[in-house]
Amino acid sequence: MGHIALYRAWRPQSFGDMVGQQHIIQTLQNSLREQRFSHAYLFSGPRGTGKTSAAKILAKAVNCERGPSTEPCNECEACRRITAGAVMDVVEIDAASNRGVEEIRDLREKVKYAPTEVRHKVYIIDEVHMLTTEAFNALLKTLEEPPTHVMFILATTEPHRLPATIISRCQRFDFRRVSLEEQVDRLAQVCSEEKIEADRDGLEYIAKLSDGGMRDAISLLDQAASFTDGRVTYQQVLDITGGMPEEQFAKLALAVREQDVATVLTVIEQMMQEGKSADKCMESLLYFFRDLLMVKLVPNGGVMTERLTQVNTFRDIAESYGASDLFAVIDTLNRYQTEMKYATQPQTLFEVALLHIATQRSGTVSASSSVAPAGDISAEASGVVQQLQRQVAALESKLNDALKQGVHADGTSAAGSARERTTAAVRQNVRTSVHAKKPPQFEQYVANCNSPQFQQVRGQWGQVLQRVKEVGVTIHAWLVNGEPVSMLEDGLLVAFKNTIHRDTTEKPSNREVIERVLQEVLGKPYRLDTMMLKDWEVTDKSSDAPTEVFQLEQEGAEDTKGKWIDEAIQMFGEELVIIKE
Repeated sequence: MGHIALYRAWRPQSFGDMVGQQHIIQTLQNSLREQRFSHAYLFSGPRGTGKTSAAKILAKAVNCERGPSTEPCNECEACRRITAGAVMDVVEIDAASNRGVEEIRDLREKVKYAPTEVRHKVYIIDEVHMLTTEAFNALLKTLEEPPTHVMFILATTEPHRLPATIISRCQRFDFRRVSLEEQVDRLAQVCSEEKIEADRDGLEYIAKLSDGGMRDAISLLDQAASFTDGRVTYQQVLDITGGMPEEQFAKLALAVREQDVATVLTVIEQMMQEGKSADKCMESLLYFFRDLLMVKLVPNGGVMTERLTQVNTFRDIAESYGASDLFAVIDTLNRYQTEMKYATQPQTLFEVALLHIATQRSGTVSASSSVAPAGDISAEASGVVQQLQRQVAALESKLNDALKQGVHADGTSAAGSARERTTAAVRQNVRTSVHAKKPPQFEQYVANCNSPQFQQVRGQWGQVLQRVKEVGVTIHAWLVNGEPVSMLEDGLLVAFKNTIHRDTTEKPSNREVIERVLQEVLGKPYRLDTMMLKDWEVTDKSSDAPTEVFQLEQEGAEDTKGKWIDEAIQMFGEELVIIKE
């Protein structure tokens, strides 16, 4: 017979040969020892972790001529024939190609018959999640109450796709990914038995590429041994898998950190000339920065790296990056990796991704360099505070000197003069704020509030609101709080009940939409002016009642008259008070 692939030659034939699934092996062996094995098992887990191998070993253990025992002897006729697949009572079914209800009905009919060659009929259904809903329904009753001589072993990589009714009728065992150390030890054992020379770094890299699958690791070792004529090294494993050396990772990471665009493009071009694919390079670089993040954040992060084999060599690079920078780099690479799946020029997208990261980091560095260190900021702030304190002290000294003098040259007291200046400033600020609420051409708006043209426009306001609602519901929600109160040839004045509605409506984007709708509905362009409704109502009432004038009757001295005038202005405001001698 010709050469047999290593993963087939080294397929476990007993529970002791299995790697990394001790929690499952112990449970199955205990049940076999006590003769308490179940009629249905569910083996789930990632590919290459030993699900089907464990199922065949269990089939041999329950049918071994020297058992049932915790280990099959692999010497009796039953064990050897089950290993060769020549026993009719041990049936291995591929559910991916036998997924219909008819195949399961045929299985259900055959289950009734007693085994002819061994003690138990064993049905191993691989990739069971591929069965149709009808097939699961057909299997359900038989799986729950099979004959005493039948055992079902279901294997799947996607247990979440199985109906809960199926899972509840099985003893479930979850196979885990094989750890890196266990994989490397197993690969070293294979190399020793197969007379293959291999260095530790090469085996570690093979184990990391296998993603916890022992079968994948042995297949890669077989491929590497064929390529290297029995000598497996780290560099040769890189060559056959299309991976990137760690030195190229480091060179790219340093170039990105230093914003060296020329080096970034040179390294990428070198990798492309070596036959590396852009998507594979992107994937490897993403793993590299992930490993740097683990090294930086986790005290013993070296054991958690995915692709790095010489962790201490790259610890300085990890420390030179901030954690936020590494998160940003990983996020950017992941986003571009997703876009690369649909790109016609993946190399260009790979280059753009790294240039984008380099320029982003450059902006961060320049921004941070423009800010003084914490110590310098503290010293500078302290100097400014001291200078302000000196200025305040000087002003207080001058004020005290002025108060000591008592009066000014014009005969008024210093305190009174200061109070008058303060009162005048406050009144001026109040008047300014009041007038700031009014739109331009306010007097003309007041004069035209009852014009026939405005009444016509007011009748069309419902159409304006409806059109604004069609364009933008949010804008309509703010505008509906206002109502038109007057208009000019080129402007429409809308008064609002709430300040927030007015402020939001006056945003440039919202104003643009409203003015466009005004032109569509009213037939000509209008400028939108706004004010508060309470201010307009005060103005409107004052214009409607001109006959009553507030008059003051003089009762006493001249200072009493001035007192009443001040109180009137304070009560009604300067706009509503008319002073007549």
